[in-house]
Amino acid sequence: MAIGFKIHPRTRTIDPATVEKFKGIAVANISDSMSRMSHGGARIRPLHAGGVLCGVALTVRARPGDNLLIHAALNRAKPGDVLVVDGDGDLTNALMGELMLSHAQQIGMAGVVLNGAVRDYGWIRMNSFPVFAAGVTHRGPYKNGPGEMNATIAIEGMVIEPGDLIVGDDDGFVCVPFDQTEAVFAAADKKQQAEARTMAAIKDGTVDRSWVERALAESGCEGI
Repeated sequence: MAIGFKIHPRTRTIDPATVEKFKGIAVANISDSMSRMSHGGARIRPLHAGGVLCGVALTVRARPGDNLLIHAALNRAKPGDVLVVDGDGDLTNALMGELMLSHAQQIGMAGVVLNGAVRDYGWIRMNSFPVFAAGVTHRGPYKNGPGEMNATIAIEGMVIEPGDLIVGDDDGFVCVPFDQTEAVFAAADKKQQAEARTMAAIKDGTVDRSWVERALAESGCEGI
């Protein structure tokens, strides 16, 4: 038995209708609706030209600097999958570049999230294929393993199970657990609608900011 070197089956997946409706929800509103307790780390930033990331998690735990299991995942990926790789945050070697990312795009993947480095940044920033990563380096990877595909991973404390929902925008990315998508969508959509009403009030000069003074008074602030 090869411990830590295995391709597991993925036994669940988010339905396309749920993926589609989350595309219109800001990551910040999803995060707020999850009590601000789910966070993939401020280091992992969008590097592509722009656009929303939304799809089903295909997880990989990679040995730092090694992308053999990432290649294995590309061979097994489904359209709409988001490749989410825990490379331990190591930036010594790039785990993916233009060739692998082009292949991921060509087979219909929704995007890539790497807790690690990429290369060919010029190609990434000129294209709309969603790529989130922790850094950039020209030095390439090894291809020896070990690693695991469709295993539970964690990025900066955020647990990601294969088949969970991954959503990303300019503010970063978030994982919505498989069995919480409906509740999170309802809460995030409600918050987003409330923010739209607040923005309308800001624009017409009628926004109510009395809550600030109430909060100061209730907290015992002097001088108000």
